[in-house]
Amino acid sequence: MAKNFLVQIKKNLGKIRLYLRKKKYRKTAAITVYFLTIALAALVLAIYIRPGRSFTFAGGKIMGMLGENNQQAEQENKNVSPISGLACDNYNRRPIAVMLSSDTVTRPLSGLSEADMVFEMQVVQNSITRIVAIFVCGSPAEVGSIRSSRDDFIPLVMGLDAIYAHWGGSHFALDKLRSGIMDNIDALINPYNAYFRKNTILAPHNGFTSISRLENSAEKLGYDLAGNFDGYPHSDVGQQDGNNGQNQKIKINYTYPWNVDWTYNEARNSYLRNRGGKPEIDKNNNQQVEASVVAVMLAKSRPLEGQYNDVDVEGSGDLIVYQNNEEIKGTWKKDASDMASKLYFLDASGQEIKFAPGHIWVEIVEEGKVASNN
Repeated sequence: MAKNFLVQIKKNLGKIRLYLRKKKYRKTAAITVYFLTIALAALVLAIYIRPGRSFTFAGGKIMGMLGENNQQAEQENKNVSPISGLACDNYNRRPIAVMLSSDTVTRPLSGLSEADMVFEMQVVQNSITRIVAIFVCGSPAEVGSIRSSRDDFIPLVMGLDAIYAHWGGSHFALDKLRSGIMDNIDALINPYNAYFRKNTILAPHNGFTSISRLENSAEKLGYDLAGNFDGYPHSDVGQQDGNNGQNQKIKINYTYPWNVDWTYNEARNSYLRNRGGKPEIDKNNNQQVEASVVAVMLAKSRPLEGQYNDVDVEGSGDLIVYQNNEEIKGTWKKDASDMASKLYFLDASGQEIKFAPGHIWVEIVEEGKVASNN
């Protein structure tokens, strides 16, 4: 159909040129018809041309550029991190989860701004927090300070099919990890020099690594380096104005000096992070840490053995997602019978929330410890 139509277009264009030469029609009218015919031909091409297909008419060759551009755009959309939704060279790399300290002496941390996703929660009730940073796109040359694992982080990391990097851990965590439930790289063993210490910082806060070191170690340990995580859905919606021009402020009331607040930045359509009343800076680049999405998981917790915090990160609970200067209330869910199950972020109708492309920060807190200006 399209081919026959284009043949007719070619004939008609030839006739119009002939009329112009013979001056049987007024020049302005003929020119109008000529360009209207070209416009109609372009419309047909836009509808029917497939990638790589071309047609020749009116003395020139029209390539299927539109189809080729669509194909290129589709391919670029596939080459994005399944977590952040951002395009990068490492989009299909298996996530690497690195356990980080929250102690004031270790601030500013290195590499935090390059994480696709971060989980933060209290590991001692009403006291210290810990962070696990997930890297797919980012490859910081230095990541640290590295600290010990806590067992509540394990199912979160397993749900992303990530390799877990840590410096020892609680006996609850190490019992699970030593049973072989997941691929991990323990600095206490330090396989293939995955970790190093900096003599300018006092132990135990001087443990560091890099993504290239961890990748090298993982490869030599025989771990799969290709990512298998299905990922999170992302929207292509731009900046929204869900607060009548008022920029959101989110307070996560962890105990001082681990308390956190996020402030929406209209120019960047992201949330800037402060901790202990000061900007959270990445030591590698001296930039303030930011996130496109701040997801707050409400989860119950209880003290364990007087020195640990047991947090309910499996099962389900209330959820608040902040993005595009808007608030979305819903539910988080994770199969309690399968630690490797995906952690879902669902809206009020039970559908997965489409995240704004960019870095995701998940704050896990008890009810009553989050506040915003909505």
